[in-house]
This record gives sequence, C-alpha cells and structure tokens, in this order.
Amino acid sequence: MRHVAAAVIAVCLGAACAEAAPRHGISAFGDLKYTPDFTHFDYVNPEAPKGGKIAQIGTAAMDTFDSFNGFILKGDPAQGLGLLFDSLMAPANDEPGSLYGLVAKEVDLADDRKSVTFALRPEARFSDGSPLTAEDVCDSFRLLSTLGAENIRITIKDVAACEVVGPHSVTYRFKGDRTRDLPLTVAALPILSKAYYAANDFTKTTLTPPLGSGPYKINSFKPGEYVAYGLRDDYWGKDLPVNKGRYNFGEVRYDYFRERIAGFEALKGGVLDLREEFTSRDWATAYDFPAVKDGRVLKLVMPDETPSGAQGYFFNLRREKFKDIRVRKALNLAFDFEWTNRNLFFDSYTRTASFFENSPLKAEGKPTPEELALLEPLRDQLRPEVFGEAIMPAASDGSGQDRKLLRRATALLDEAGWKTDGTLRRNAMGETLDVEFLIQSPVFERVLGPYVKNLKLLGVNASIRTVDDAQYQKRREDYDYDVISTRFSTSLTPGDELRTFFGSESAGKPGTNNLSGVESTAIDALIDKMVEAKTRDELNTAGRALDRVLRAEQFWVPNWYKGSYWLAFWDRFGRPETAPKYDRGIIDTWWYDEAKAKRIANGN
Repeated sequence: MRHVAAAVIAVCLGAACAEAAPRHGISAFGDLKYTPDFTHFDYVNPEAPKGGKIAQIGTAAMDTFDSFNGFILKGDPAQGLGLLFDSLMAPANDEPGSLYGLVAKEVDLADDRKSVTFALRPEARFSDGSPLTAEDVCDSFRLLSTLGAENIRITIKDVAACEVVGPHSVTYRFKGDRTRDLPLTVAALPILSKAYYAANDFTKTTLTPPLGSGPYKINSFKPGEYVAYGLRDDYWGKDLPVNKGRYNFGEVRYDYFRERIAGFEALKGGVLDLREEFTSRDWATAYDFPAVKDGRVLKLVMPDETPSGAQGYFFNLRREKFKDIRVRKALNLAFDFEWTNRNLFFDSYTRTASFFENSPLKAEGKPTPEELALLEPLRDQLRPEVFGEAIMPAASDGSGQDRKLLRRATALLDEAGWKTDGTLRRNAMGETLDVEFLIQSPVFERVLGPYVKNLKLLGVNASIRTVDDAQYQKRREDYDYDVISTRFSTSLTPGDELRTFFGSESAGKPGTNNLSGVESTAIDALIDKMVEAKTRDELNTAGRALDRVLRAEQFWVPNWYKGSYWLAFWDRFGRPETAPKYDRGIIDTWWYDEAKAKRIANGN
C-alpha cells in the first residue's frame, strides 16, 4: 500500500494537479513510485556496512585525465567527479524520469509550469563546513549556463533565470512553451560553491581538488594514472532517504591504463577489484586464470534494461563527400556485421538498427496513425523511405564479402558520380574518395580491418588513423575527422539533450555530441514534439517518428549491442537482493564484505 498514493502526491507536469503544493519529488509525467514517507530506495540495503575499497577501470574510452573540472570543454576530466557534488534532487534508478529531494527538501511547480521553486535543507554543507545556500545554487547555474561546455548549455538555454528567494529558497523561471523537462534538468544540476569559484577560475582546467558537498572527496591522485575518492565521515546528507544504503565504499578508485591488456592483467593480479569487459573475445576466452577457476574471481552477466542507444561509425556530413546519401548508403553496404559477429565477437551481439535501441522509442514496421500525424505535416522535408518500413541495416550472407551487397554499393557510387579509374574512385574533379576512420585504440583495428578491405574493393581509398587520447579528444571536439566511432544513449525520458545529438543548433558549435553535423528543421520539429509530450505514450510516439527520420538519413553505419553488462570481480563484495532496474548500481549500492575479503586473502 505504500505506493498507492503516488499519482496523487506527484508534481504534475501534464495537467495541473488540483492540490498543487510543495512536494517531495518530481516526475516528467506526474507519476511517482515513492511516497513522502519513504525511508530508502527499494534497490538498496539500508543496513549495508560502510568501509573497504573498490578499485576499477571506469569508462573504457578514457585512458588518461588531466583535470578535475568536468564542466568545461577543455581538458580530459577525471572519472568519478560526480561523487563530489550534490544536486537539488536525486534520481531513483528503478523508475524513469523521476527525482527526489536531496539538497532540496521540497519542490513547488507553478500551475503554468513556467517556474519551479525549491526549498533547500538548511543543514546542507560543503566539505569544508561552509553552508550551502540559495546563492550557491544560482551562481552554479550562472557558471554552467554562460561558461560551461556546450552540451550543458544547450539543455538549459530555455531557463530564463535563477532567483534567490531567501537564504534557503530558489526559483527557476523558464521561457517558451517546451518546459516539461526543465524542472528536472535544473534539479539535477551540480551545485558548486560560489565562494570557491570566486577565488578559482571556472574556465580553467585544474588538478586542485574542487570543493563539493557530495558524499566523497578526493583522497589522492596521480595525473593519468589513478584518482581515489574517500567517503566523507562528515557528509551532511548521509541519512537522507535518497542516500540511505548508498555510497558504502570507504574508497572508490579509478585506475587508468593505456592498453586493455594492462587493465586485464591488473585484474588478474588483484590490483583491480572489478573490471567491466567490453571485448567479446576476451570474455569468451581470457577468463580462465586460476582465480576464476577456484571462485575467487566471479563472472557476472548483469541485465541491462536501459536503452542501448546507438553505436556505429558516424559520417561527418560537414564534409562534401558525405553529403550525397548514395555515398552513405554505399559505405553502409560494405560493412558485414554477420561475418564480424561470428568471426570476431563469438556471436555475442545483435545488430543495432535504431538510435533508441532496446527501448520503446525504437521504430518498427510501418508508421502508426499516431506517428503519421506527426510526420505528414513534414512530408515535403522528409525522405520517402520514412513512410515505409523502418530502415534496417542490410543483412549479409556472412561471407565477409557479400557480392550482392557490394554490387549494390558499386551502382550507388557510380550514380553519385564517383567513377573508378580501375583502382580508385574519383569524382568529376579527379579527387579520390578518401575515407579515414579515426580511432584511439589499436584494439579496434581488428574490427575495422575487414570493413576497410571491403571499401577498398569498391575503389574507396579507406584508411584507419589511430591517435592518442589527447589528439582524439581534440579532433573530436573540432569535428576534424571523416568517420568516427562512438556509442551514445539517452534515458527512457529523453528531452532537450537530444538537441546536442541531432539539433541544428549544435551542428556548428564545437564539442557537442552532434558528431555527424545533422541539420534539419524537420528533425528539430520532432525533437520539439518529444520535449512537448504530456504523456509517456506521446513521448514514445514522437521518439519512434524521430527514429524513422534519423535512420532514413543513413549518416551512420550501425554497429551492435547487447542487453547486458559483463563484469568480472574479486569476490569480496556484497550486493542487494534487488538490483536497480536502470543502472549497474556498483558504486551506488554494493559494499565491501570483510568476511569474503578475509577468505580471499587467506587463499580460500
């Protein structure tokens, strides 16, 4: 019965609530799982012990760091910086699109949804003991909205103002009509110390540990090698319902390795406690060392119920050679996923087809009447394929060189004016069709190699360029590439962040996630429909319509996904019986088990 009243007490972002008043939580569509008297999230162990440590490799794409400022475009920020900063509200990882009070004890949304007021907890403190006040909240917004990285600024560009109402009360005001997600967006912004950034330049990279109010502080670090975060005994918010049973490790450490093999050997040697495996070959063949065989190291396949998003090779449409869709279609046809999956990936993956893979936002079959209602007004701006079956990547015969697909690719390149001189494709000006794949790890060469070989059979002057992490980041930010490989995903309630991936405004600004440089008023309009959606059904319908349009443009070569995480770890941790549905929950909910650790230390 504890959740029966959830819809009543929720802050309504669709139709206005009759009893509109300050509430304990906020949701994109007005429904909340947890009632005002909840004591902890269902996926935690509220009695979990505190202490011990966990050392792991973080995001596989990052192999170094040189800054503790993760809010600007400059530098390579360390992983785990989110552990340092609190926000007004915190997410529940077992329900989509909802937040509950953290620094804010209550939230009051105006009936017209043009403003939202947060009542702050007077006991909130930064790690130096100074109080966290409304002045800090609004100054954080000022810094992020004017000096922050473009990906941050785009999502809050329709926030008109942050106003200090009192020492412990702030009001955000919004402009325009697409305000559904803005209350959640501002509620999730990190809160920075106004006094600290009055004395420290927010626009500069730094290796001085910043002042935060979150559960951890930086204990020690060595640039490019490791950063260790220590749990604060004096953390002001440790007993709040949103934090109970969370942040259990006394130390959370991220180690950096230039090569995957070095990271794997660190796990084997006990330097790392946990490693997420991203290479199917290693998962299938490499975990046969003694500690796995005798049970000291466990392999865990954990379900991943979050949207898998889009992984693929993205063409840079800012370059003239990729503007003709026939060229993009031809390059798509040369990638043999079926051969790659069988011969390189041990049949571990499924082909990605959608930009919202593994979610209700994925378009399938022909458009529904509801989707057509959104697409028909844009018909003159859309490709005819949008109105048929959702575009799917071509399936090959698995030979590695499907002649039927390569013949289709040849015809498309001929039609596009790229004629072969017997060896290479050239246009009317005699320029060769050069396609360079930018990567940052030699590991990907084995996957790209067969694809590049097929492109060369077509007469494409294809090549692979491997650069170090710093060069890769710089070229990515400046869009200095032909083709780049990436994976990105959205939440189950995507909104303004879609503008950073596909919005016209982001195409010409450095450092956004719009890697292909997509510019389309039709796509912008469909993103608006997603942001304006009043119900989840409306959101899913608009998402499927947008997915059709994006897929029809074929500005990427879809790769693969799997609906699970591959984890290997030394058996010295405890885990809640129920895992969070939409997160791995490792740093968030696991804990160090002294008894298990002693058993392993004794070789048992």
